[in-house]
Amino acid sequence: MTLTVRIIAPDKTVWDNTAEEVVLPSTTGQLGILSGHIPLLTALDVGVMRVRPAKDWVAIAIMGGFAEVDQDEVTVLVNAAETGETIDRENARTALSEAETRSNQAQQGSAQEKIQATQALKRARARFQAAGGAVQL
Repeated sequence: MTLTVRIIAPDKTVWDNTAEEVVLPSTTGQLGILSGHIPLLTALDVGVMRVRPAKDWVAIAIMGGFAEVDQDEVTVLVNAAETGETIDRENARTALSEAETRSNQAQQGSAQEKIQATQALKRARARFQAAGGAVQL
């Protein structure tokens, strides 16, 4: 049995296909979904969502949102999303490096600057990981 998976951002449908398995970056940790999963509604964090339509996994950088699982349908509503194959890895690496520098500098700034820098770092890290880059934590 398969899952029907839809990833919808405000400006486009990022994914609308079937899959054997889905891994979501929920706000409480990674969440695996297989066919027959109980109904669920969860908040999503900025991170990498993984979808396995057949043998190979597809990585999708998501920028927070919500996911609903019901009767083998997974509907993901996100603020923004990009499939890893559409992300230029070198540009993502550069953006990650810049976000790390900004985050380090923001530690001396206001609380608002720290929060903004941390969120920018999470977004840059998710994009780089989805593009296939390895991140050291």
